[in-house]
Amino acid sequence: MDDNIRQLIFQAIDQTISPEDFDRLQDAIEQDSEVRTAYLRAVHMSGTLEDLASESDAGEKTDAPAVHSNPTAKRQRGLFNSRLSATWNWLAAAAVLLAVGGTAFWFGQRNQSSVSDSPIAENDSSDGSESRIAGHATLRHAIDLQWPSDAVRRVEGDVLPNGSFAFEEGVAEIDFFCGATLIVEGPAELEIESDWSVRVIEGRLRAMVPPAARGFIVKAADSEIVDLGTEFALSVGDGNSQVEVIDGEIELRGGEFHEERLLTGESRVLAGEKADAIGLADIPTASDMKRRHGRVAETRFNSWQAASQKLRQRSDLIGYFTAAEMTSERFLPNVATHGVASSAFLSGPVTRTSGRFGELSPGLDFSRPGARLRMQVDGEFEAFTFACWARIDSLDHRYNALFMGDGYENGEPHWQIRDDGRVMFSVMVDDSQEVRLFSKVDQKIVHDAGLHRVYMTEPIWNSSMSGQWLHLAAVFDPASRRVTQYLNGQPVSHHPIEDKFLVTRLRIGPAEIGNWGQPFRDSPWFAVRNLNGTIDELAIFNEALADGEIRELYEQGKPLGY
Repeated sequence: MDDNIRQLIFQAIDQTISPEDFDRLQDAIEQDSEVRTAYLRAVHMSGTLEDLASESDAGEKTDAPAVHSNPTAKRQRGLFNSRLSATWNWLAAAAVLLAVGGTAFWFGQRNQSSVSDSPIAENDSSDGSESRIAGHATLRHAIDLQWPSDAVRRVEGDVLPNGSFAFEEGVAEIDFFCGATLIVEGPAELEIESDWSVRVIEGRLRAMVPPAARGFIVKAADSEIVDLGTEFALSVGDGNSQVEVIDGEIELRGGEFHEERLLTGESRVLAGEKADAIGLADIPTASDMKRRHGRVAETRFNSWQAASQKLRQRSDLIGYFTAAEMTSERFLPNVATHGVASSAFLSGPVTRTSGRFGELSPGLDFSRPGARLRMQVDGEFEAFTFACWARIDSLDHRYNALFMGDGYENGEPHWQIRDDGRVMFSVMVDDSQEVRLFSKVDQKIVHDAGLHRVYMTEPIWNSSMSGQWLHLAAVFDPASRRVTQYLNGQPVSHHPIEDKFLVTRLRIGPAEIGNWGQPFRDSPWFAVRNLNGTIDELAIFNEALADGEIRELYEQGKPLGY
């Protein structure tokens, strides 16, 4: 056997093999029985020596994680196995004994090199079969975060892609997909690299790494902190960098302390000078974050309640429905002081669920096809503004209802979301006409029952936003002949109302929130349009609200972390 191949086997076992050489070794194992035999002998010898070492150390380091039981290594072995051919699976079974061998090194290198270039989390359904999201972590909690002017603002639940994550003040709790969690105090700047690694440019953090995430790497100064199943704190800033193990064990790679392992209570200055009272142990724990999050959410909820009490006094408010006001299992009252809409009746499997402010304010879930809120709104109106908070879990249907007039007769509105994330608002102009027209969005001739125009936004939702609360608003203003739609207080579309689509006698009549059952149809079949998600604080105005008023609704009602 070639001495070079033999050298590659040893490099694989002591974790010094390059990705290119690992591929060469793998090819040789597949093609040469002599290489396979030599590889197995080396692996067996390594395992035996490792077991002997573990037995001799058992009485001295009982709190240290046993290398051969490392779940990360098991995952890495699984990846390695997948690359072996079916004809020598028996060899793969033996090769998995290489717990911390070349595969670990190879995987680590491969993991870094596979970092996506995508700058943001986004859908990619280019293959037409499955949507995908680019990202490595989720922003679990965000308390009082203040963002730099040039930074992307994130909200709780956002998927975080690779790249910079920076804020000037506040505390963020970040869950990486591998299972590791960071609690980071601002000012902070991180460079998210992958599911398994992050570089800290500035900030104080606490890292919590469960067994499934062993091997998670935090980079600071010229060192890598490799977590072996533990909890540690890190402070980086002003040229100084210091790490301290709170519980468990870490390994340092690179820099002055290369290959040094630290146990509970031990610390090292990775760069600069050691601070006398750096207070790493004072960085919030997960329990601290939960308590603080609850207190701040209660404060925000109380502030929204005060604003809500003032809002319901408006004379132009037709209907105002908040789940927090439910006093009956089947009725959601219209709390608008001067509103003409009836109370909403809960029909079908509408369920109360956690709302924008957690358990303090519920929302109403419409995820099952029969779920709907029914109401009656009599009278004629001069303008419409619809606004609500919606948490969309998915857009399962072609059309997903927010608020729908039953019969969609002259002057009645439809407000819904397409499966591509476009918000649609329309008012029927003449329901006696049969219309065929060319749709610019769909690029085809479509058939419409009745003369009307559907005013659409660009897509405002994708699956990376699943579970987030969004403030949606649509303003239909016949006086100024404009339709404007909003997302989170900002306009996202403007459309003029052409003469032939102008309708000034606006009505609602019987209608539904969160669904469209078409109760007056002449067939047992109905379109499935329930929203797979939750709605709260739906308001209907007989007024075309201005940009500033929509922005105020958003600011007064936004949940914590926005």
